[in-house]
Amino acid sequence: MIHVAPLTLDFNGVRLEPLHLDHVDGLRAAAADGQLWNIRVTSVPEPHRTQAYVHAALEMQDRVAFAVVDAESNRVLGSTSYHDIVPELDRVEIGYTWYAQSVQRSHVNTSCKLLLLSHAFDTLGCAVVGLRTDNFNFASQAAIERLGARKDGVIRHHGLRRDGTVRDTVMYSIVRGEWPEIKAQLHYRLQRHGHTPC
Repeated sequence: MIHVAPLTLDFNGVRLEPLHLDHVDGLRAAAADGQLWNIRVTSVPEPHRTQAYVHAALEMQDRVAFAVVDAESNRVLGSTSYHDIVPELDRVEIGYTWYAQSVQRSHVNTSCKLLLLSHAFDTLGCAVVGLRTDNFNFASQAAIERLGARKDGVIRHHGLRRDGTVRDTVMYSIVRGEWPEIKAQLHYRLQRHGHTPC
């Protein structure tokens, strides 16, 4: 049975730190890079709601939230989480993920996913890692599919968006047997784009 606890993970110039109120100003600045709160299919907090966003993340019983930090500059780049943790099934999901616009489609997401997936499969011993996104968040769906996750299906009328509309949720997963090949492919992608892991 897995036990998921807050910890710091570091890889390829990206550091995941357990989310804390000290990250509020950095998260606010990261969200302002692209005014990400205006994207209706994400959960990025509006500037005046950033502290409440952190409080809510820390209060969730089945979520371990991280700030995504540039290891060299200590600039906060966004946030990500393990969530919907089911110890009895050795299952976690990775989500609540967002990054400043200036680092989207860079090495940051691949590095974060390698950190989280490696910890989940190689350290925690997960049997499966799930990922989910809004049915209209096509960029997120493409990013998840580039990781090598398989689409499990769509849960219809599944959750509320911030604007009060109801979303369908697209579900993906990676099972333990798929992880070695996905891990090798993610390392290859980083090397091909000149981000040799250090």
